[in-house]
Amino acid sequence: TQCWTKENLKVTKYNDGTDIPLDATGGSNGKTGGQNWSSFNTGARTVHSNNNANLAIYGFLYNWYAAKGIATASSTTYKNICPTGWHVPTDSDWNKLVISIDSGADTTGTISQSSIAGGRMKSTGTTLWNSPNTDADNTSGFTALPGGYRSNTGSFLDIRNFAIFWSATEVNNASSLYRSQYFTDGGVLRVSLDNSWGFSVRCLKD
Repeated sequence: TQCWTKENLKVTKYNDGTDIPLDATGGSNGKTGGQNWSSFNTGARTVHSNNNANLAIYGFLYNWYAAKGIATASSTTYKNICPTGWHVPTDSDWNKLVISIDSGADTTGTISQSSIAGGRMKSTGTTLWNSPNTDADNTSGFTALPGGYRSNTGSFLDIRNFAIFWSATEVNNASSLYRSQYFTDGGVLRVSLDNSWGFSVRCLKD
């Protein structure tokens, strides 16, 4: 019953036209670069390794505040980073997707949610994913892309190894839940991390 975008989000503004600030400074994969996002409490975006070739393939990396639509500090009125009629999926939305792929998936625990759903979500082949891209067959059509991530201190890491996607669901006032797939296994992880990290975003139709 769900309809998801098939590519990672690449927008520069919320859908009301408000800009999402860009951090376009810093280093390459594995190197510290750009602003330290650990003190941020509003939306920000960046390109992995500040390489526009990565933007074209993997989209932007957004902190959670951008995914949630927090453009003004402490705002409880949220903007929408997704197109009109779409939204950033909640933890419950992600659970529904994973269960539809693996009926035995764990929707209550953290860390490993499913040992097989990730492979069915990953794009196939090793052109984008590093080898061996274990169990990837993309039978779900989700086409997860390994855009890597940005740490809160500015390090760009694990492009072509990890696909990591924010949910809109906050665990506390500092961390939120995400889903990820890895190149050496077919699983899906359900984990929370600091809101100031940079991950990919997919949108779900309302």
